[in-house]
Amino acid sequence: MFLVVFRNRKRADIDAAAYSADADAMEVLAAAQPGYISFKSYTAEDGEVVAISEWVDEAAALAWRRAAEHAEMQAKGREAYYEDYTLFAGTPNRVHRFSRTKA
Repeated sequence: MFLVVFRNRKRADIDAAAYSADADAMEVLAAAQPGYISFKSYTAEDGEVVAISEWVDEAAALAWRRAAEHAEMQAKGREAYYEDYTLFAGTPNRVHRFSRTKA
């Protein structure tokens, strides 16, 4: 498993409809990539967003990073959408799971 965590804050003046359409398109494109497992995004009360994508391995995540349409959207994001962001990527050292089975 390889995780990419994208913490970001949007600019105050973004075109919200355009951002939403672009984000939806990227989610569809990512889901079609070999090695994609999942994507979820959470927005805090203060507006910060944390998006988590899960990949089978680092090679799959790097291939997604290099996908032409994704690279173009990254540039657009820096120019038009994001005030700031931080990206964390790596393989977790430890994974703890709990699952309550239904009887």
